[in-house]
Amino acid sequence: MHAEVLDRPAAPVPASRKPLLSLQGMGKRFGSLQALEDVSLEIAEGEIHCLLGENGAGKSTLCNLVFGVYAPDAGQMQLGGAAYMPAGPAQALAQRVAMVHQHFSLVPDLSVVDNLLLGQAHGILKRRECADRVAELSTRFGLALQPHARIQDLSVGERQRVEIVKCLMREPRLLVLDEPTAVLLPDEIAALLQVCRRVADEGCGIVLVTHKLAEIQQVAERATVLRGGRVAARSEQPARELDALVRAMIQRDVEDAGAVQARKPPPRPADGEPRPEPALMVDGLTVRDADGVTRLDNFTLMVQPGEIVAVAGVEGNGQSELAAVLSGMRAATQGRFFVAGREMTGKAPREITAAGVGVVPEDRHAVGCITGMSVAENLFLDRLQRLRRWGLLDRGALRAAAVGLMQRFDVRAASPDVAFGGLSGGNQQKAVLARELTLDGLRFLLAAQPTRGLDVGAVEAVYGHIRAACERPAQPVGVLLISSELDELLRVADRVVVLYRGRIMGSCVVDANDTGLRERIGGWMAGHTA
Repeated sequence: MHAEVLDRPAAPVPASRKPLLSLQGMGKRFGSLQALEDVSLEIAEGEIHCLLGENGAGKSTLCNLVFGVYAPDAGQMQLGGAAYMPAGPAQALAQRVAMVHQHFSLVPDLSVVDNLLLGQAHGILKRRECADRVAELSTRFGLALQPHARIQDLSVGERQRVEIVKCLMREPRLLVLDEPTAVLLPDEIAALLQVCRRVADEGCGIVLVTHKLAEIQQVAERATVLRGGRVAARSEQPARELDALVRAMIQRDVEDAGAVQARKPPPRPADGEPRPEPALMVDGLTVRDADGVTRLDNFTLMVQPGEIVAVAGVEGNGQSELAAVLSGMRAATQGRFFVAGREMTGKAPREITAAGVGVVPEDRHAVGCITGMSVAENLFLDRLQRLRRWGLLDRGALRAAAVGLMQRFDVRAASPDVAFGGLSGGNQQKAVLARELTLDGLRFLLAAQPTRGLDVGAVEAVYGHIRAACERPAQPVGVLLISSELDELLRVADRVVVLYRGRIMGSCVVDANDTGLRERIGGWMAGHTA
């Protein structure tokens, strides 16, 4: 592909458009980590500019400088031709710069409407007007929301919609989107990209951080690649230069632009050999919420050792409830489940972990880590007692063990002693996966959205690690994979089951030669049985 995308100087804004945002020589350091160095970038009014890079390349840091979350150590910014240096997000919002963060900034106990009114309302809260505005934006942009639902009752995808609507309500002139589609389904992604295009057509400049090459191809007018905190490449024609952009991101080719290759089905026991206990057996799990609404309805499934079974479906159709029950975070209304022959129904998370169950949760911040603790402590949360000496935590042994895991799973941080919350979202996800896949006596892995927010190279690596766990000769691991990335599911899974309104709508073996498979699964996801 075009190697000339490398080392291009920052291109001036096209003469047909007015410059909106100009960044010159931006730099930011966190302790010994140089997160950004000499980054220059220009955004025009009405332009969609994609910002690319591996996890930890500095993309989120750059976005947070623009939004006033961090103050730069070096460089200058201009907005609309005037000096721009916001002292905080409030000043950025006052100048109509809005941002959808990679991590949610919502208050769980409040409703959607109350979250949207935070920081905007003075005096009497006009909830009805806000609800009408939410309904209008939801209909207009295809981001369905219930205005009076509590945030804590929403799925991860629904919470992301709230974040997006919150920004759109401000009618921004510059919109920064940090991985906004990571938790959305294909139809929702297409709708959001249409939103971006319509907003840009009205003169708003858009900075879109994404790892998804299809999104770049569809909407990017220009693209900039960061690597190691510096500009590694620029493209004036990103749709035509995807291969070169990927190479600039990860310094190597990724087969099929990051697609994982279909794997052989797990081996079956020879005649006369005893069949091992299923890694997971679920018998009639049902979950009803506090209002008596059935969220998961008579879910029955078996996952064999060495098998990857995928759960597909539009978010909010029972996937979160299923994951919560299997991880011990929620009690089932009825039904049972077994891991390697042991009943785990109603057991606490600690007991489920001790039984050899690894859990990669869909919301790593809520239940997958402790952001204030170090990377090393998070990597060994479930086995810190093994690293004690004379009753105290052996920090040296912990640090050495953490360095080994960080290298093996490519978790990038200045050191294992830094706070977990300081890692990029992708590196946090890789750290959680590293901890769960190295669990002692791992028999079953529950992986909910394991590649959310990861770059194309990291996606390939994650499924490589999961495959390796499935193919362990002595004790192959069974995997239940919950994901909204249908392309990934079809390339990784042995079987796919589809949830619709809490029930299994259909189930099929993944066959690369089945030309109607995708259409059939899409129909099940929409609630069609035929």
